[in-house]
Amino acid sequence: MFKSVFDRVWAFDCEWVPDPAAGRALYKLPAAMPDREVMEHMWQQAGASDEDPMPFLKTIVCRVVSIAAVTRQRRRDGSVQLHLLSLPKDVSDAAQAAEGHVIGTFLDAVGEHKPQLVGFNSIAADMKILLQRAVVNGLSAADFCHRPDKPWEGVDYFARGDAHVDIKDILGGWGKATPSLHELATLSGIPGKLDVDGNAVASLWLDGQLDRIVAYNECDALTTYLVWLRLAHLGGHFDDRAYAQEQQRVRDLLQAQIAQGRAHLAAFLEAWQVLSSRL
Repeated sequence: MFKSVFDRVWAFDCEWVPDPAAGRALYKLPAAMPDREVMEHMWQQAGASDEDPMPFLKTIVCRVVSIAAVTRQRRRDGSVQLHLLSLPKDVSDAAQAAEGHVIGTFLDAVGEHKPQLVGFNSIAADMKILLQRAVVNGLSAADFCHRPDKPWEGVDYFARGDAHVDIKDILGGWGKATPSLHELATLSGIPGKLDVDGNAVASLWLDGQLDRIVAYNECDALTTYLVWLRLAHLGGHFDDRAYAQEQQRVRDLLQAQIAQGRAHLAAFLEAWQVLSSRL
């Protein structure tokens, strides 16, 4: 269990797909080979079968296409503000959608604000792919990577501790006993996967539907944040009254976003209402 809740908390999630450029380079494929064929070749090399046509690929050969986060900030006067952030902000802008821009913007923001990061399998997966692909893209993120000489002298994202809370690391069991985020969320009255799951992301990317990937990513970040709230309540960081207030802040955030026409968040809120009514 984590010991504290920082004044800034960012519950984040990343989405990635096989990187055709990596496939062409590693397997010496023709430059003119279409992305879809390159990705299919990469899956074949990883042992694709009828039962598992898109097997797991090493994160180093995948490209990050979206990062989303629910950010919580407690101000000096005690007030709390929530925001839902996602990258790329404009999916139609090729410069913003470039992997280097997505990763660099996120790591620079984390380095500047030093939030408490919260994720699910984020120590082993999300953070690793961000670092691996930052190296591939030749990025510099000095503030994020800075390590203080002593633990009390600053935030260290490369040391086990409260700076990075991985929910799976805390609640996971042995092997198959570890719950998925969807299972953990659904049984807690929180929406997990709705109309899209992780296996569909590559197909959406190939079809040019980055907007749907970002929407899916935002829902995963919301799920992660709500599960973190429940875990923080378990740990005594929020009493019953405060926990109810924190959940209402999420509802208010969703309502504000829905008022701007964001239909996928309306579906998330509706699913949350249905699931929580069953508890």
